[in-house]
Amino acid sequence: MRRFTGKVAVVTGGAHGIGKAIAEAFESEGATVHIVDITPGEWFVGDISDPRVLERFAASVIEKSGHVDCLVNNAPPPMIGIDDCGWDGFQRALAIGVTAPFYLTKLFMPHFAPGASVINLSSSRDRMSQPRTESYTAAKGGIAALTHALAVSLAGRARVNSISPGWIDTTGSDIAGADALQQPVRRVGKPEDIAALALFLCSDAAGFITGENICVDGGMTKLMIYHGEHGWAYSDAN
Repeated sequence: MRRFTGKVAVVTGGAHGIGKAIAEAFESEGATVHIVDITPGEWFVGDISDPRVLERFAASVIEKSGHVDCLVNNAPPPMIGIDDCGWDGFQRALAIGVTAPFYLTKLFMPHFAPGASVINLSSSRDRMSQPRTESYTAAKGGIAALTHALAVSLAGRARVNSISPGWIDTTGSDIAGADALQQPVRRVGKPEDIAALALFLCSDAAGFITGENICVDGGMTKLMIYHGEHGWAYSDAN
């Protein structure tokens, strides 16, 4: 029997990229999968920054399946830097990246099956930054912190963990050369790398793991870089 036969999984932003890989992985393991995405298609279509969309989506899932075993809050917020991001843009990033995962978890909370699991997609940017990435980085830092808060509040009802991907190529390209070799594992990540961890964290094998943030970045955040090392040189250009 496949690991998730008879289980119900919910994936936000599941129409493409990492979300699609996670949805397909759950389906391959026998789960019934419900997707919400802003992209038109054969799933629930809507903008999750709108609470009414989340309410309708949650009601649809419960009407069709009755309960939820795995909730994956994956939909990515926009990345806009401080030069171009105003109040509305920043609020939208937080709405998609933090508020929607919180509210969807709240909506499903009465319907979590025994042993339920919530997975939040953060990013390695929750601990490091490039210039002009403020909206995305703030949202990813927020969801990482929300994860351990929810893990405590939902104790006994659902385990809650987050995954922080590094560079994940969602185009199917064969990335080689310096882009690959700069990473300690000598390759760029794939959506399947994240999907595999999501399935593990939602499985009984991870039953003693909650409140954790696991960084999946090929070791990039562990490599200390100084001027003149690893072929890297500092420049004042910014």
